[in-house]
Amino acid sequence: MIADITLGQFFPGHSMLHKTDPRVKICLIIFHIVLIFTAGNFFSLGLVVLFTFLGMCVSKVPLKLYVKGLKPILFIVVFTAVLNIFYGTGEPLVQWGWLKITGNGILNALFVSVRIVLLIFTSSVLTFTTSPNQLTDAIERLLKPLSKLHVPVHEFAMMMTIALRFVPLLLEETDKIMSAQKARGADMESGGILQRIKALIPVLIPLFVSAFRRAYDLATAMESRCYHGGEGRTKMRVLKLGKQDVFILGAVALFLGAFLLLNLWLPPAILR
Repeated sequence: MIADITLGQFFPGHSMLHKTDPRVKICLIIFHIVLIFTAGNFFSLGLVVLFTFLGMCVSKVPLKLYVKGLKPILFIVVFTAVLNIFYGTGEPLVQWGWLKITGNGILNALFVSVRIVLLIFTSSVLTFTTSPNQLTDAIERLLKPLSKLHVPVHEFAMMMTIALRFVPLLLEETDKIMSAQKARGADMESGGILQRIKALIPVLIPLFVSAFRRAYDLATAMESRCYHGGEGRTKMRVLKLGKQDVFILGAVALFLGAFLLLNLWLPPAILR
């Protein structure tokens, strides 16, 4: 399960999305997430699904990596869907005592499940096609107007990137510690929930020690290189919008027009 988590991992490549300006990608991801939760019928939601899979294909990242990142939250998707099925309003289709399944509940369960899956796929497209350094530069440039209000934009972007970069490292460290404990005879897969939680204690303690050690080494390395924030620093690669970025923005504008047409003119799905 630990090895299936792909959050924060970067997949090197030469696709169109890999070459796209990271500022454009961040803005498009935020825009796409808004559309995921504003889709009100199956036609507009289907258009968002199509656009999501188009981005996954353009990224040229193997589909198995996207599916691999979906495995850890599959339980959450199923659990949320089941709750929405039984808490729908309207005339019941099937009823067992106080539990009832309605048409609205099924629609809600379908919409919520698809939205969660699309949210994971969309965020994976960003992390797979954008390196941590590019994310840092893009976040800093996008938040630069806040520096006029004395907001430490550079430090904020650096903290976000370091946290994102530490996720795969800590997952890898967790997997190594669990394998070492199992080799010493630790049983972490049998018993009830409380027993499994207690079995994780020998994993959590060395994991915290390793995390603090990594943080201390990183701080020492930054201090030894005289790091003092973003003031007066120059960029090795200056972000500039190219023809490809303009083309992508134009394609997104057409997609937005089609989405609004389907979402406003066609009848909404019954979600209440």
